[in-house]
Amino acid sequence: MSTLPLLHSGKVRELYDLGGDLLMVASDRISTYDVVHPTPIPDKGRVLTGLSVLWFGLTRDIVPNHFVSATDGVPAEYRGRALRVRRLKMLPVECIVRGYITGSGWKDYLATGAVSGLTLPEGLQESEQLPEPLYTPSTKAEEGHDEAIDFAETVKLLGSEELAAQVRDVSIAVYKAVAAHALERGVILADTKFEFGVDDAGVLTLGDEVCTPDSSRFWPADTYEVGHGQPSFDKQYVRDWATGSGWDKNPPAPAIPADVVEQTRERYVTAYERLAGEEFGAWLDRVAP
Repeated sequence: MSTLPLLHSGKVRELYDLGGDLLMVASDRISTYDVVHPTPIPDKGRVLTGLSVLWFGLTRDIVPNHFVSATDGVPAEYRGRALRVRRLKMLPVECIVRGYITGSGWKDYLATGAVSGLTLPEGLQESEQLPEPLYTPSTKAEEGHDEAIDFAETVKLLGSEELAAQVRDVSIAVYKAVAAHALERGVILADTKFEFGVDDAGVLTLGDEVCTPDSSRFWPADTYEVGHGQPSFDKQYVRDWATGSGWDKNPPAPAIPADVVEQTRERYVTAYERLAGEEFGAWLDRVAP
């Protein structure tokens, strides 16, 4: 990969310059509380990439996306974990949609009765489905933690009420489409986050990854019940371990024990197989050189 210019290295992904397009490579790194752990999760990057391709295909009639190819222009050694994508001017907002009250949204609701300035009905229980999906955006912090913002703040960040409303409405529409597909396969999409950009023509375009176990909470539908936290097919398992480890959530993050690594990989692969309706190996076979 050294022959390609590196444009950006994030917590999980690297972006390389392909000339016109970009190569987006998903590593097996995993982060909790915005800090990367030194222990990788085998096959994690391949799961993120395979699922993103699934959702790009499912939602392309709702909003254009940056996906070009999983094979054309992708070096052989990175097949399965890398995508050729279009260049975008990314928007400075994390577009979070919540269909169920859990995580930080649940904490905010307990404290204030609202999430991101949106007042919710009284008496909701933890993990309960919301009457309608909520759009609860946040900032995109270069360092440290993202901060929840309300719609008025997104208008300021984006410089346009029309664009802010479009981003909100498209985020909810994409969430609904993926959530419906997931539920048909016995999986609840509790919440997720999207990133958008605009292309050279100024068209709003879905970028980054889409509805992966890194950016979403996926719950098995057959064991779902309100009133408590749910088992999940995502990195919540690692987050729970990190919370109970005594780590203070500041860098450096601790190494992850082998049993936690193994069970986390199993959750990621299970997420792919349930949502895609095929063996994980089928994705790797399709993109093999």
